[in-house]
Amino acid sequence: MKRFTIFSLMIFFMAALMLPVSASAEKTLKIGLGDPIDSDQGVLALRFKEIVEKTSGGNYKVDIFPAGQLGDEQKMVKDARRGSIDCAVVAVNNITPFAKSVGILTLPYLMQNFDDAVMATTGDLGNKWREVLVKEAGVRVLGWAYSNFRVLTNSKKPVTTLADLKGLKIRVPKNAIMIATWQALGAEPIPMAWPETFTALQQGVVDGQDNPHITNYSMKFYEVQKYSSECHYLFSLQPLVIGEKYFQSLSAEDQAMFTRAGIEAQQANLLFSVTKSEDAKQNMIKKGVKYLEIEDEDQWSKAAVDAVWPKFYDSVGGKAEVDKVVKALGR
Repeated sequence: MKRFTIFSLMIFFMAALMLPVSASAEKTLKIGLGDPIDSDQGVLALRFKEIVEKTSGGNYKVDIFPAGQLGDEQKMVKDARRGSIDCAVVAVNNITPFAKSVGILTLPYLMQNFDDAVMATTGDLGNKWREVLVKEAGVRVLGWAYSNFRVLTNSKKPVTTLADLKGLKIRVPKNAIMIATWQALGAEPIPMAWPETFTALQQGVVDGQDNPHITNYSMKFYEVQKYSSECHYLFSLQPLVIGEKYFQSLSAEDQAMFTRAGIEAQQANLLFSVTKSEDAKQNMIKKGVKYLEIEDEDQWSKAAVDAVWPKFYDSVGGKAEVDKVVKALGR
């Protein structure tokens, strides 16, 4: 299968922008974020806000509530589904409890680069996840944040090999696949809500955590972490979702406007992530964090894939569904 580059995929995004739009009745739209406003989640939400407010001629006002002000990410998904908030940007692992087949996107070492992440969320695969989330979770994906790979940070010791992970207490989201992955790698995963993470690191309840460079910097983890190891076990995807009941209550014109805004915000986020991830890494280094390369990541990949994928085939829709996604990614 011919592999697309990130920038050729921009053509797809721009074509999708050619949708009719119009204004609707005045309304305030509430968007919740798990991360700070200066994160990649914030980039997605701010661009969405800009487009909606401008395109609607001021008939829509978009209010953004960052840093978990509206609750943790799983709560925000529930609230968007039932209509107490309108939209949320959440990590994909926090939406899988409501649509288990989307857990395919959290299988370790499924995605190996930015191209894989874009292909996994656009075209036929993008449509697949949108339909699944509407049906199973009651929310609709309007756009995706591409947050890059979740690198490992910790305050105990340099981690450059699989053996170095033994006994390391790692904060992980409350996601069965991610928990099983760190167990397979030899670490001690401790499930914990995101708002509790910084304090837990500060107090030594956990030794480390995993997140992309931009998140690590925006959350000031350089204050409580000494080392960062460049692993690539999971590409962090964060969808912007809107409650499906609310979406269906909109006029066709406003549905088109929100759809267009989501696509363009996704494009802006992709460009931001591609260009700013290295900046965030260098800023962490300036703050004193030591960056380390993994010497034996082929062993990490084998350990995780062999132990985790078969264990979760049934929960994500079966091995055949996983094979279809792998094939779509050109492998």
